[in-house]
Parts: sequence; C-alpha cells; structure tokens
Amino acid sequence: MKSRKTSSSGIGCAFDVIGGKWKAVILRELREQALRFGELKRALPGISEKMLIQQLREMETDGIVHREVFHEVPPRVEYSQTRLGATLDAALAALAEWGDRHARRVEAARARAGAAR
Repeated sequence: MKSRKTSSSGIGCAFDVIGGKWKAVILRELREQALRFGELKRALPGISEKMLIQQLREMETDGIVHREVFHEVPPRVEYSQTRLGATLDAALAALAEWGDRHARRVEAARARAGAAR
C-alpha cells in the first residue's frame, strides 16, 4: 500500500482519510449495520472488487472501519463503522446536504464551462 502523508491542517487530514470516490459512500453504507463484503459490493454498483478491497483496507488502517473475522465454516467477515468512523460520517452529513442542495447549480456551471470550451 502506498504511504499517505497527512497534512498538518484539519481539512487536509480529513480529506486524506476520506479522499477518493468511494470511502464516504462505503462509510454511509456501514452507518446502520455491519455488512459482509458481498453485501457492500452489491450496495455499491460500479465499484470493482479490487477497489472495494483497497478502500476497506485503507479505512481499516485509518481506524474508521472495523473488520471482524468470524472463525466458522465457511469463514465470515463483517465490516462496520468504528466510533471514529461514526464521527467522520456525522461530519460528512453536512457536506452531503450541501451536495443535495447545490448539485443542479454545479452541473449547470459545468455545462456552461464545457460549452465555452
């Protein structure tokens, strides 16, 4: 896994931990209950298995996701939010609300910029 340097600013640290397309969405899926890998994969259409594995590993390393292995036959693994992950998920709620409120304006601005090129 590549080494990630955490910025000294709070926003830099937050974006370092949650950066990328999938982490916030994964964290949101784990909000209500622990999920198995296959359940997460089905809940996230468009994510590759390799990307999901990579994102979960990074999130586990950062302490926002817990991976629990149940030693049974067949083996079962579940992923859940940690307390730290829940605080990050709560912080992301305002960002998600902003996106819901302003998505049309952002799309319109992008369309205008694309037409001007």
